[in-house]
Amino acid sequence: MAYGEAAGLDKAIKEAAAIIKAGGLVVYPTETVYGLGASAFSRIAVLKVFATKKRPIDNPLSVAVKDMKQADEIAYVNTAARKLAKVFLPGPLTIVLKKKANLPKELTSGSDKVGIRIPRNEIAIRLIELAGPITATSANISGQHPITTADEARKQLAGRVDFVLDGGPSQIGVESTVVDVSEEGKCEILRDGAIARVTIKDALK
Repeated sequence: MAYGEAAGLDKAIKEAAAIIKAGGLVVYPTETVYGLGASAFSRIAVLKVFATKKRPIDNPLSVAVKDMKQADEIAYVNTAARKLAKVFLPGPLTIVLKKKANLPKELTSGSDKVGIRIPRNEIAIRLIELAGPITATSANISGQHPITTADEARKQLAGRVDFVLDGGPSQIGVESTVVDVSEEGKCEILRDGAIARVTIKDALK
C-alpha cells in the first residue's frame, strides 16, 4: 500500500496506531531501515515481535520514542545521553540506558537496560505520537538482510504482520549505531552503524 496524498497517509498512520494499541504488529519506515513496531508496554505484543522475526528471546529489543521527554518516561536519561541526543537525535543512533520498571522484562530479555531511539522520519514520529513508544527492531527475519522498502517487508513478512506503512525507500539503508552510556563515565559501542565511532566519542568530550 502506498499513499501519495497526505489525507491517505494520515488515515494509514491512524489505522496503524490503532492496530498497535490493540496489540498488533506494524511495519513502519525509518531513515535507516524499516522497523517492526509493537507497543513497548505490552508483554504479549513484544513476544509477538520475537516470534515474527524468529529472534532469539535473549536478544533484547530497543524502543522508538518521539522525543527525549518520552525517553525519560521509560529510561533513566543521564548527562552523556543528553549530550548524544542533542547532537544526533532524531537520527540513526540507539542509546542504551538503565530502564524503568514500566517496561516488560521480555522486551529487554531480562536486562535492566534498554536501547532508546528517535527516528528521523515524520511517518515514524507521527505513529509514535499516536501509539506511544514502540519496538524499534528491524523488520526482517533474524539473520536476513534488513528491509529498506515496504515491498520487501510485504514479501518477507507476508502473513506475519497486521499492517505495512509505506514511506518509500529508506534514506540510509544501514542500521543505527548502538552506544551504551548507562553507567556514568563509560561509553561502549555495541554495534557499528550509520554514525562513526569517532563522531560519537567527539560528541561526549
